[in-house]
Parts: sequence; structure tokens; C-alpha cells
Amino acid sequence: MPAPDDLHPVSPQRSEEEESARARNRRRTHVITLGKRRIVTHGLPRIFLQDIYHYAMTASWPQFFAAIGTLFLVLNGLFATVFLFGRDPIANILPDGFWGAFFFSVETLATVGYGDMHPQTMFGHIVATVEIFVGMSFIALFTGLMFARFSRPRARILFADRAVVGPVDGKKTLTIRAVNARQNVIVDASARLRLLRVEVTHEGAVMRKLHDLDLVREQHPIFALGWSIMHVIDESSILYTATPESLAAEDAALVLTIDGVDETTSQVMQSRMLYGSHEILWQHRYEDLLFTDEGGVDHIDYTRIHDTRAV
Repeated sequence: MPAPDDLHPVSPQRSEEEESARARNRRRTHVITLGKRRIVTHGLPRIFLQDIYHYAMTASWPQFFAAIGTLFLVLNGLFATVFLFGRDPIANILPDGFWGAFFFSVETLATVGYGDMHPQTMFGHIVATVEIFVGMSFIALFTGLMFARFSRPRARILFADRAVVGPVDGKKTLTIRAVNARQNVIVDASARLRLLRVEVTHEGAVMRKLHDLDLVREQHPIFALGWSIMHVIDESSILYTATPESLAAEDAALVLTIDGVDETTSQVMQSRMLYGSHEILWQHRYEDLLFTDEGGVDHIDYTRIHDTRAV
């Protein structure tokens, strides 16, 4: 019986092609941001045409309108060029040449049809028919993307730029402050806090593991102003023996996620924040945001959301 390698011999040419493809993929990089941490990924193929919707939804508004405007100009330029291949396909073209065809293409693509310029040959009618179909599809696509971007729920939850560890009611407590900047009501808001760190298994393998951290209060019935999310560091906590040095050595990070239902739109809102080990202040507490003036009126000063002091 032949050996397995004899049944499927390895082609040196194929191996070189695979290595070349792997090298090309390795040169493809993409930067993702988790909280304040930037991570560069390598080796993933990026197929733009399969991710157009994702790019359209995640691009900034200036980038989105710039892309739509560029596509609009390119389409009109292409159709204007096609019109010029015909023999006088446009009646009353003004000005002559490319720019007259371009402006006629704009009228046709937008289905405006002012009437001064119009197709006068079979070739012109065919190109105009194709362009009207493309224009209607373009307008439908643009309208759908605009509606999707405007209707997408966005939570305006601000997080303190540092997490703090200090005593609360005599217990060592990890605290993270969050504020609802929109100041509407997020109903049944829930928070989840996890520790991400590098660990070595019994077999000696290096792995990143997530650990759930129990919170003093995981839900907020009416999250409208502020929320102090707390985890008590006691004997049952995975942070019980942790120190700033040990967390730095483990490349640890805290991942906080808050979600809930916007009372105004009845849509699910979600926001997250990531804190590296260097963004955790030990033996600190947050300054109080709430104060009462001489007239007995309560005030919340959100400009102090990041303020801390040593204890």
C-alpha cells in the first residue's frame, strides 16, 4: 500500500504560490480600536464589494458624503463618455462636447428631465434608459443608507477615563463611573464587567482569558444621570491578589459593556469601554459630581467626571 505522502504528493510550485499568497495577506493590515487601545491585524483578506454596507454604516458623515459625491460624479462622467460615442445622440446639447453630455447625464441620472436637452437617436434613448435605471437604483440605495444611518441607535454614554480602586463601606472596591450624556432615560440598563488577561495553562500554552466580575448592582432601572459600577475585591474575586505590577505583567484589561432600551425610541442602546492596567488608579476615589447650592437646588457637574483623589 502506498504511503499517504505518495497518494497526495506536494507540488513545489503550489507551495510557493501558497507562500506568496500568505505573504501578500500578511501585508494587508487593518487597525481596530478597543477603547483607547489600537490593535493592528494582519493576514485577513479585505473584499470591499462584500463589505460595502459595513463601510457605509461605519464611515464618518464627511467620508460618507464624500464617497456618495464621488460615485455620483464618476457615474455621470462614465455616461457622458458613453453618450459621446454616438452620433449626435442629444438634441440641443449645450455646451457642446463632454460638458454638455455631462450635464445631460446629471439630468437623466436624477430623472429630472428639464426638456431642453433630450435623446434624439436610438443610441441616445438606449443609453438614457440604462442611465435612468441606474439612477433610480442609486437614489434608492442612497435613501436606504441615509435612513439606516439616521435610525441607528447611538448611546451617548460617557465613561471616566480611569477606573479606581479604593475603599467603599470598608471594602476594597473597583469602581467605574458612567454618565448618560443624552440625559434621557435608558430603561433596564444592565452592565457587565470582565477582566481580560494573559494566562499560562498547565500545558504551558499562553492564552488570553476572560473572567466575569460580579457587580454590586448589575442593573439600573432608570439610567438617566450617572452610575457608579462597582466590584468588591474580596476573597472570591479574581482581583483579590492583584497588584498594579501583576496586572501590567499579565497585560490585563477591564472590559465594561452597558446596554439598555432608549425610552424615547424604544431601541436597544449599547456602549462599551476598555481600561488597560495603566488606566486603573489604586487607592483613589472619584470626586463627587453632585452638590447643593445655597438655595437648596441640586447640581451635577459633569466636567468633573474624570476627577479623582487619593485616599
